[in-house]
Amino acid sequence: MASSSSTTLTMPCSPKKLRSPNWLKLPRDLTASILFRLGAIEIMTSVQMVCKSWLDICKDPLMWRTIDMRNDGDPDSDLDLEQMCCDVVDRSYGQLLDINIEYFGTDELLHYITASSSQIKRLRLASCYNVSDEGLIDAIEKLPLLEELDLTLCSFSENPLKVLGRCCPHFKTLKLNTQAYRLTDIDPDEEEDVNWDVFIIGENFPKLRHLQLIGNSMTNKGLEAILDGCPHLESLDLRQCLNINFKGKLAKRCTEQIKVIRLPQDSLEGCGFIVDPDHGFLGEGHALSFACSNPVLGFNDDSDCGYSSEYRTW
Repeated sequence: MASSSSTTLTMPCSPKKLRSPNWLKLPRDLTASILFRLGAIEIMTSVQMVCKSWLDICKDPLMWRTIDMRNDGDPDSDLDLEQMCCDVVDRSYGQLLDINIEYFGTDELLHYITASSSQIKRLRLASCYNVSDEGLIDAIEKLPLLEELDLTLCSFSENPLKVLGRCCPHFKTLKLNTQAYRLTDIDPDEEEDVNWDVFIIGENFPKLRHLQLIGNSMTNKGLEAILDGCPHLESLDLRQCLNINFKGKLAKRCTEQIKVIRLPQDSLEGCGFIVDPDHGFLGEGHALSFACSNPVLGFNDDSDCGYSSEYRTW
């Protein structure tokens, strides 16, 4: 008699329906940690409008120890970014340590910030052409704890650098990033003009640890001045420094003296700026991820500044 066998079919378990997390029910510390990663403009124009608990978090001075005013530099924007920056500085109650300003910086704004925030350790200005030498010097003189200064796509003389080297004993990191240019047939008599900024760095920052000079026009002579004047340098970023002939004894000295070095031809990926293969370093690549009028949050902005510094619905 033929044996018979039966096959038991096992139906696959239906997957459990995934639920989106309820962001409003997260613990306060976790919510604060998430919101802390957002830019100041996003927080002021949208995030703080979501609910009272988020507003309370966004008014906590600890949220504003770092102020990131990143933006896309849109000249048609209705936001008064300078006033907004002043408002978030007020929220920090003097605890501000790190601030990033892009496109809209002025002497008056720097004066307002530094008048109440002498503990700042990091200052970044990007495309802030309305900040003068005098305005930057005034700010530097009020920041004795400054450890890092980033001047990207800005225009200043040697004077702020000299004051920086004299007034900030804890200073460790300098970033001077600009548009790259390849110079041809540089006359030896013109090298001092080409290398003026790196000569100043070599003369005034013997304790410097980290130096970023993307797009600098320096020549080998300027690089030698940095190596001579900054013996404690740990990292050096020379990306898009197109007038350096990086080979021979100079290249050997760099690799022996400095732990981390980025070479002129290294990729600019990750530097936070738009990169054109033909033109190199162009400008900021940021964009706002929250609109001022947000139908999802049910908020339409009608304030004079384009945002609300105090949301009083609650």
